[in-house]
Amino acid sequence: MHPIHDVDVLLLLATALAAKRRPAAAVDIVAAIDLLQGNIPGEDKLSESFSRLAAHGLLHAADDSFALTPTAEKIIQTLPHKGETAERLFRLKDALSIYTPQGSHPSVEVAPESLRVAILAHRAASQGSAKNLLVPKPKPAAPTGRPGQRQRKPLPARRRKE
Repeated sequence: MHPIHDVDVLLLLATALAAKRRPAAAVDIVAAIDLLQGNIPGEDKLSESFSRLAAHGLLHAADDSFALTPTAEKIIQTLPHKGETAERLFRLKDALSIYTPQGSHPSVEVAPESLRVAILAHRAASQGSAKNLLVPKPKPAAPTGRPGQRQRKPLPARRRKE
């Protein structure tokens, strides 16, 4: 697959993150991109990336949602599970540079306007009190003690009655 754009790699990893159990809607993919990178590429670049990945057989559309093909899932499974995002993106880009598509695949056309709506919906949801389940839990600053352990002095020894 040549040339490999950074947006393609980011979109593929975000789709893998958002579409674990079912095909992901555009808003879910945009939320995953925001989680991975912190900023969201323009809707024109995302639209071109959707069509490129579909043409190479790595992404397919199901109604208004998107999922990875089995070939793309195999590529994603080779990535380290507990790695930094930058390292995972780099390894995915390396894996895509080796990948050669087999046969022809149907193209997926995503209108930039629908992606703009998804980006605006994600930004509105992040401003509101809605909880984004793709955001990682914050880690505590100081380590806490083991739960259930008492933090008091032991009782004094019993005295005998005389």
